[in-house]
Amino acid sequence: MAVVAATALATPLLLAASPHPGRPASHDPGKEAAKLSRELVRKASARDAYRHLQQFQAIADSTDGHRAAGSLGHDASAAYVYRQLQRAGYKVSYETFRFTYTETLAEKLAVVTPTPRDVTIKAMTYTPSTKEGGLTAALVAVPVDGTTGCEAADYASATFTGKIALIKRGGCSFAEKQAAAATAGAAGAVIYNNVEGVLSGTLGEVAAGKIPTGGLTQEEGEKLVADLANGEVTVSFEIRELQEDRATRNVIAETPGGSAARTVMLGAHLDSVTEGPGINDNGSGSAGLLDVALKLAKSKSDPANKVRFAWWSAEENGLIGSEKYVAALSEKQREQIKLYLNFDMIASPNGVQFVFDGDDSDKVGAGPGPEGSAQLERDINEFLDGKSKPHEGTDFTGRSDYGPFIDAGIPSGGTDTGAEGIKTAAQAEVFGGEAGIAYDPCYHAACDDLDNIDLGHFDTNIDVIANAVGTYAHDLRSLTRPVTPDTGSGTPGSGGSGGGLREGHGRVSE
Repeated sequence: MAVVAATALATPLLLAASPHPGRPASHDPGKEAAKLSRELVRKASARDAYRHLQQFQAIADSTDGHRAAGSLGHDASAAYVYRQLQRAGYKVSYETFRFTYTETLAEKLAVVTPTPRDVTIKAMTYTPSTKEGGLTAALVAVPVDGTTGCEAADYASATFTGKIALIKRGGCSFAEKQAAAATAGAAGAVIYNNVEGVLSGTLGEVAAGKIPTGGLTQEEGEKLVADLANGEVTVSFEIRELQEDRATRNVIAETPGGSAARTVMLGAHLDSVTEGPGINDNGSGSAGLLDVALKLAKSKSDPANKVRFAWWSAEENGLIGSEKYVAALSEKQREQIKLYLNFDMIASPNGVQFVFDGDDSDKVGAGPGPEGSAQLERDINEFLDGKSKPHEGTDFTGRSDYGPFIDAGIPSGGTDTGAEGIKTAAQAEVFGGEAGIAYDPCYHAACDDLDNIDLGHFDTNIDVIANAVGTYAHDLRSLTRPVTPDTGSGTPGSGGSGGGLREGHGRVSE
């Protein structure tokens, strides 16, 4: 889902700086917030949240190895989260919706001539399927320009009928590229990345799919382009995907008390891909959020503002759960949500501490978030600075569940630790780990299990969640406090860009 520059959509923040209605005049929201945030940061922990990860792993182990939306694994994960919250005293509900469940049945590409070799390919979500066994056809490269493969004219220089189109990423959506290739007569499309890392993409919806389509790494794509420069290349190509109409559900929990007119919302997606158990993606965010929610219930605090938590489903299919939720909100309900914070992949084993760039001070990709997003970024950065934890900004790419909230004009932010993006040498110096490999080498893979968790990143981000919950449960005044302009130095810890690829994580559409 593409994120629009949402500043114009932002709803005005009507945040009361005076004491909360119904509370004693002596009530100090700042003191209440500081007290609760300290308590939650002290009590919430990676150790306790890890127990939830163990439960998610056990569920995946007993249900075909994954917890994808529409599967028994996700249903069991949602039931586990629901029971924990219900016992803690939250008002808990399921939000059920229907969607198209997808599961990869085959993803194979091999050069047949002139020199046989296998090529790693990833089936795109909502792709049409080849026949079982696939097809053998000539490969033809689409000429590279700023909008490679996006327009009919891109296919005029060669005959694509019955052939496989090799297309470089960029300039338009994957759906548009494969549709243009289909119009030119191509029997299939392979789209290769324009940056390092795997390409885990989506065509957006079933109706958009015209021909079987898969994604390649930049390296694999450029090798094929080089092969074609030396003569004809024939490939064997098989992409098959199961697509079924199924039901799944979000889990929504909120504090019994607190003013609904000042609702504070935090979320994480609970579903995995079908390729693996999804313990980092996104068991980590789900478990961290659950641990903080349970610690809030045990605190016996009486939040002045309503705190609402969400565990989204079908994020991996295109943010469907969060989109359904936001679309169903009335105008009044949207206005009541004063902020949304998202936590997705918060324990990557080779990770970097990323904070969403609410004010667009990094000048990378999408523009700023709705009014108040800059303050959310500033507040997280200040907390991390207080813990002497380095951090970098990351763009609102629209690849996780904050996207629908931004589009609705709701101030948004959050953290992650990286997905398929490649760690730079500069990042390795600051954050440790290994340069030249992915932040999460097990991204969307079977090895995304309990061994794929960095407990240090996990604990830091749980502290971020705990501090945000404790603070905003009582005090929203920081959302109207002006943000000091960033110098744009790019120094990790300053909120600047810090260098390197910034990728969100869900399946990309362009």
